[in-house]
Amino acid sequence: MQYDHMKKAGKSKMQNIISSFFRGIFRTLREWEIMHYKKRKRQKLENRDFTIIASNCNGTFMYYDMDLPYLSPTINLSIGMDDFIKMVENLQWYMEQEIVLSSGPEAYPIGMLGDVRIQFVHYETFEEGVRQWNERKKRINWDNLFIIGTQKDGCTYETLKKFDQLPYENKVIFTKEEYPEFQSAHYMKGFEAEEELGVLTDYKKPFFLRRYLDDFDYVSFLNQK
Repeated sequence: MQYDHMKKAGKSKMQNIISSFFRGIFRTLREWEIMHYKKRKRQKLENRDFTIIASNCNGTFMYYDMDLPYLSPTINLSIGMDDFIKMVENLQWYMEQEIVLSSGPEAYPIGMLGDVRIQFVHYETFEEGVRQWNERKKRINWDNLFIIGTQKDGCTYETLKKFDQLPYENKVIFTKEEYPEFQSAHYMKGFEAEEELGVLTDYKKPFFLRRYLDDFDYVSFLNQK
């Protein structure tokens, strides 16, 4: 009995070693693949001095994946779509305003930029969020702007219509269904049954590390092609 128990224990240990070995290989291959995937995308990017004004972190991840400096204040934060449209309609004026502390039920800091509510979702303190905002807004390339919205955070059909009418040549709003009547709308598959578009920066595949955001060819978008 003792011998059989030791034999089973040894077999189980060997299985764990083998399993751990193959998990390590899997992780290594996956990391190698995503590294080269991003490298190929970076090599295709011709336009490298641009400002993305985005309603949430989609713009942040484009900068991050392309290994570029953040030339935008809208990094690691979120703005409701109606407020976002209001801001970009008069962007230069809003960039001259100071952000003041506000409050809400959220666990993260909230600020008011005039009448626009800024949600500093990835900042520990209000002060840190404002400091980063003020530093990065100085880097805005006003001659190379890209406006990115998302069909969530209170985005109605009327909101989509207003976004499509914004006076910017380079703009896109990600949607959970097709809107052929809006030139700026880009349908992102996988969220048709949801009330609003999901988190596009989430990974959707276990081996090939691809975000939902990767379904949009943002390199061509930023290259203005």
